[in-house]
Amino acid sequence: MNNSVSNTARLLGAGLRALLVLTLVTGVIYPLVITGIAQGLFSGKANGSEIKADGKVVGSSLIGQSYNLPLKKGEETPTPDLKWFQGRPQNGLGTNGVNTQYSLILSGATNRSGDNEELIQWVKDAKAAVIKDNSTADHKVKPVDVPADAVTSSGSGLDPDISPQYAELQVNRVAEKNGLPVAQVQKLVDEHTEGRTLGFMGEPRVNVLELNIALKDLAAKS
Repeated sequence: MNNSVSNTARLLGAGLRALLVLTLVTGVIYPLVITGIAQGLFSGKANGSEIKADGKVVGSSLIGQSYNLPLKKGEETPTPDLKWFQGRPQNGLGTNGVNTQYSLILSGATNRSGDNEELIQWVKDAKAAVIKDNSTADHKVKPVDVPADAVTSSGSGLDPDISPQYAELQVNRVAEKNGLPVAQVQKLVDEHTEGRTLGFMGEPRVNVLELNIALKDLAAKS
């Protein structure tokens, strides 16, 4: 009996030691090492690809934002603030009231087929709005000028980037609303246009948040 109790105690002791060692290695040391490596080599990505302006974090380069006017009494849908460059439509998960405002609770596509009547109407309405909003006294936007990303949301509904074509389409309107020369605003777009990753992956793109930060700085200096 004593031997049996002694063996059981030894086994329990060994199991407890193994548990403590594994907990220390996999639950403390390993996470600390990986976190240290990530912070040392990829600190920007490890911290959420933060974008800062005026010393404060204003967003992430990976997640889109809204640039709307404050809701007025009785309004359900916010009006875009046209002094800023606008991102892609924010349909996301449709009209569930969550993803339409770039809320981070959920993300997802509209899950509607190309011949879906509601999707077709969304695209038509978006195209009409893009033409109307971006036409100025000196520059009229033509239907053929409107790129696909100006009238369709991304697969996640949170795309932070737009195509150079959509950014350039907005240049005249942004310049007019901010009292800036068109050439200066176009230069901002050119400076913030990124090429394909490694020269062949993806498409050229413009990060809307970074572009609007540069626009704010330019407008403040004018």
